[in-house]
Amino acid sequence: MVQILQREIIGQSALNADPTTASGIPRSLIACFQEYDIESLDPAQHQHLIIERVLAYGDRRELHWLFTVYGRETITSWVQQWGIRRLPWRRYNLWCVLLGLGQPVRPKERQLWRH
Repeated sequence: MVQILQREIIGQSALNADPTTASGIPRSLIACFQEYDIESLDPAQHQHLIIERVLAYGDRRELHWLFTVYGRETITSWVQQWGIRRLPWRRYNLWCVLLGLGQPVRPKERQLWRH
């Protein structure tokens, strides 16, 4: 029993010792990038993908990391240009309000009832 607990503690401390990938992406974001190898993602090269996934599915810590890495201006610009197409509507609406972009208008192709 003691050996099992020691292995669990050692395993947890080993995971907590390196909470980011080699390129600096938090390992807690692995669930957001299931179809990608998070170790091969580069924050500069895959900026659009990383911003999209963290804005859509990230928690507070991950969002803090995102704003630290890319800055408010870059993220605001991304939401203005790509957010309506690439974020879930509720998240897009939230980010428009939080970033001071005004009340978003749902485009006709995303409306539930088009008539």
